Amino acid sequence: MRLVLTVLARLLGLAAILGSLAHYLPSQYADWPFMPELVSLTPWYALAALLALVLSLLSRRWLTALLALVCLCLGVSWQLPLFADQPQLPTQALAAGAAEHPNKHDRAARVMTANVYKGRADAQAIVDAVRENRVEVLALQETTDAFIARLERAGIHEYLPYSKISSADHKYGNGLFSLTPLGSPARDDVNSSASQMPAGTVTFGQDTDIRFVCVHTTSPSPGQWGRWKRSLDEIGDMRAHTHTRYIFMGDFNATLDHAPFRDMLGDRFQDAAQYSGHGFTLTWPADRAWLPPFAGIDHIVMDRGIQAGQLKTLSIPGSDHRALVGTIWVNE
Repeated sequence: MRLVLTVLARLLGLAAILGSLAHYLPSQYADWPFMPELVSLTPWYALAALLALVLSLLSRRWLTALLALVCLCLGVSWQLPLFADQPQLPTQALAAGAAEHPNKHDRAARVMTANVYKGRADAQAIVDAVRENRVEVLALQETTDAFIARLERAGIHEYLPYSKISSADHKYGNGLFSLTPLGSPARDDVNSSASQMPAGTVTFGQDTDIRFVCVHTTSPSPGQWGRWKRSLDEIGDMRAHTHTRYIFMGDFNATLDHAPFRDMLGDRFQDAAQYSGHGFTLTWPADRAWLPPFAGIDHIVMDRGIQAGQLKTLSIPGSDHRALVGTIWVNE
């Protein structure tokens, strides 16, 4: 029995050590083969370290226990900011989030992003989610012409009458929908190598403009690791556009544990889940009954002077992602 406990403790401890080392790799090595996939499991290495610690203590393997404890402390320290107390949304924003109907003229908005899985998602479920959550700006990824047609038949324009859809290959695209007019709509604000990322400007209050961009980066599948990192770096280049305030929403195919995603945020952009202390927003995969979502790769990323809260994820039938919904407040 002690031998079995020792073997299990060392295997789990090895997984925790490898995961911890992968998290520390700088961005220039993030596109090594299978490294993005390895890093995406970072929160779970803390669980592996905890189990390794318990088993090594039971089997009296003190060195294994020490290494497991170190990995556990590192893992907890990386995830703790997601649960830390953060500034609360203003009372007006909380009231707007609970209102029966959205207010077109205030400084708050409910926003939502969802990957519709190559147009396979239930369009009616998307429209229902928009209505029930009083969404004012919606970003959809992996749309198809047939899906957009179903979305229109389901009544999306009754709630969000303004939109900008783009597709580089005329097969899969991305779409941005809004309750209020989209100023200067564009097919692709990022000039991304991954996909066309449509954008439009929404006015908050009387005269505060925010540029919304629907994001879909390259998936880090085998052979695409370099393109995956480059597509995140291209969004990071938007930090140089100091004349515009942005909100990026979509499928970034990366978590906060990925160095290129943290580099993309830099000292300008903020992840809404981390800002609000919401905790994990696990959105993928969502189409496997035997496997719960284990990675938070869908994000709402905000510029300076923007606050977020009331985040939650929603199940969308037919999609392999959960949708992400939140409330934003734009300061003057």
